[in-house]
Amino acid sequence: MKRFKCFKICSLNTRGFKSLYNQWFKRSLVLITFFGAVTSVAAHTFFFSVTELNFNPNTNKIEIIHEFTAHDIENTIAETNHISFSPEHPQYDQLIQAYFEQHFIIEQSQNAVQLNWIGFEVKLGKLIAYQESVKVNFQMNIMVSNSLLIDLYTKQINTVNYQYLSHINKVHGSLTFSQNNRIDQIILNKNSHTMK
Repeated sequence: MKRFKCFKICSLNTRGFKSLYNQWFKRSLVLITFFGAVTSVAAHTFFFSVTELNFNPNTNKIEIIHEFTAHDIENTIAETNHISFSPEHPQYDQLIQAYFEQHFIIEQSQNAVQLNWIGFEVKLGKLIAYQESVKVNFQMNIMVSNSLLIDLYTKQINTVNYQYLSHINKVHGSLTFSQNNRIDQIILNKNSHTMK
């Protein structure tokens, strides 16, 4: 049988080691609780989301990725529909899809552009939703209506970043949506096929 060399820790008796461990554990627990409370408060101080619009020149479709805090979406759906809403709800997927389809709309020539629902996933407390438009004409202006979470969270800020990358042009920009600004426009220049 091999013997291992003991350093200073072996000189502590069992009670001493347990006491040292308990002190460390209690301090760690206090710190974790404190930082958890601070993080929880900070998480509800700011309400924001990011949506990415990629104008794909190969397919003439708009690829859309939304990123939101999952529990904010769940709370909004619960409040709006007066239900208890969580991932265990039998219509969880359908209600999330319906919510996005009602509150995020793209128009061209005063007609709604059909947005196909690809799906969503929840990762580390973030809900990431995917949509894709039918073919659109990139030579015409695009109207974006984004009222996601704005009705329940009056301080909600939704940022929509857009980009058009082709072999000719590389154009990008951002739109900001809030309680006071729910509709904005991406202006497409007919001659140069760029966005302002």
